[in-house]
Amino acid sequence: MDKVDIFADGACKGNPGTGGWGALMVADGAEKEIFGGALNTTNNRMELQAVIEALNALKRPCAVTLYTDSQYVQKGISEWIHGWKARGWKTAAKEPVKNEDLWKALDAAQAVHQVEWRWVRGHNGHPGNERADMLANRGVDSVRNKR
Repeated sequence: MDKVDIFADGACKGNPGTGGWGALMVADGAEKEIFGGALNTTNNRMELQAVIEALNALKRPCAVTLYTDSQYVQKGISEWIHGWKARGWKTAAKEPVKNEDLWKALDAAQAVHQVEWRWVRGHNGHPGNERADMLANRGVDSVRNKR
């Protein structure tokens, strides 16, 4: 099974506002950068979109170490999702789970791979996270330039 390191990040100018997502994928010394964006979105949606896009970009099942600076993503997929699914996509307070569509997409995307989720502090000089942040901001710019 191929081993891949993924560094993913989201950005949003305004929340909600114009958003971007980006990911750096590293395997066997080779790197691939991906990014995109959306209008009228939130930072949390872009954080989720970044990891979904990166996992879906893999051509076959891989052993993935996925780095994110979003505790929302890391804890959501590692801890909270089990309760949400058991409660029919409701929170412990019986409210609908926010971004349910993306959580379901992420759950499906990660099921294909062996994913180890790692949280890193954002904007703290971590090279992979800094590159992912730059890509997420390129995603914002790509949407702004289409207008």
